[in-house]
Amino acid sequence: MPFRRHYGRVIPLSWKPVGPDAAVVAPDERLSWPRTIGIGAQHVVAMFGATFLVPVLTGFPPATTLLFSGVGTIAFLLITGNRLPSYLGSSFAVIAPVTAATAAHGTGSALSGLIAVGLLLILVGAVVHLVGTHWLDLTLPPVVTGAIVALIGFNLAPAAKHNFEKGPLVGLVTLVLLIATLAFFRGIIGRLAIFLAVVIGYLLALILGEVDTTAIAAAEWIGLPEFHSPTFSLAVLPMFLPAVIALIAENIGHVKSVGQMTGKDLDPLMGRALAADGVATVLAGAGGGSATTTYAENIGVMAATKIYSTAMFVVAALIAVVLGFSPKFGALIQAIPLPVMGGVSIVVFGLIAIAGAKIWVDNRVDFSDNPSFEVLIDRVREMTLAAYEHQDVPFERLVEVLNPARDLSRSPLMQVMFALSSAPAIRIVVRLASFTSSRSPFSIW
Repeated sequence: MPFRRHYGRVIPLSWKPVGPDAAVVAPDERLSWPRTIGIGAQHVVAMFGATFLVPVLTGFPPATTLLFSGVGTIAFLLITGNRLPSYLGSSFAVIAPVTAATAAHGTGSALSGLIAVGLLLILVGAVVHLVGTHWLDLTLPPVVTGAIVALIGFNLAPAAKHNFEKGPLVGLVTLVLLIATLAFFRGIIGRLAIFLAVVIGYLLALILGEVDTTAIAAAEWIGLPEFHSPTFSLAVLPMFLPAVIALIAENIGHVKSVGQMTGKDLDPLMGRALAADGVATVLAGAGGGSATTTYAENIGVMAATKIYSTAMFVVAALIAVVLGFSPKFGALIQAIPLPVMGGVSIVVFGLIAIAGAKIWVDNRVDFSDNPSFEVLIDRVREMTLAAYEHQDVPFERLVEVLNPARDLSRSPLMQVMFALSSAPAIRIVVRLASFTSSRSPFSIW
């Protein structure tokens, strides 16, 4: 049964059941409810380590953050028409500005910064929904987004070092376990590396008597999470602008990743995904939670299991909401020793910096020089000829077989294009190289 209209489409409340032997489970399909609940719980565990790491480092209530991650995920699924399987967890991009804003103006000012981040994401999402993502590629090229993401990781490094020094033994054990798990394990164990490292480090700290369990014993099993209200301060807003750029880059990358895995063109949902993340972040900021983002951990679980059902994320979101109403669970998280968090943070913040560099590598950003136009043309020529020389299947044949969806509002597919405007007249020597293929004769430069 559908429950409402959404941009002219019906959002279904039901999913098509498939058998357990299904090789792939599509977003609009589901396994049996017991299996769906089990997979949903697995996604909770996958996001758990990173999600609670952010509130512990920033001083936000972990239970509140979990609650709003569940609420935000449900809002995300509704806004995207239940067609984009994703889980929204805490974003690492806001750790630095939240920490700085809290130290300078209090927790309320940090929450107002998160609300501003969410509103900007909603605005960007609306623009992307109307005009597409091409303008983002122009305003935020890979050289810029990569630098911003890398700097976020580097700026957080001193906090990781400070926590590590509180208990070097526990921190070192946690650090080594996390690195070893990431290096030697794949699949679900590798995706749970943060969670497993924190649990083992936590247990070691308990054995050494470095955990204060007083608050855990005093907390109730069921109760309301700790809510906080924002206090608006214009002074903190500039701190959060880099976080917005990082969140945009994360969301776009994750949407494209899910699209590749599911074999569906999800680019039309890009604007809704950004706006949905903004809505979730506004809700979290209004109640005392952390900013949200689509989670790579959960995308990794989908890649490993080939299960892309949105039903499992509804289950995961509901589990997170239930955990958010357990003060004892929140106290258990808050009691995690700082050395454990320090050991984990060294790896996590380092991976953030590496992620920025990966953006440069994936997009082949050239820092070697500032090439002239002639040099650039030569590079394009050489790369194009090399591509044709090593091709196994004609490009046109691939297009014919794959039969990708075509958008009449865009220009036809092209391999090389450049535009030259507002530039002084220059003399370019063009070298011609003509050759014949099995398909048709053509010339390049």
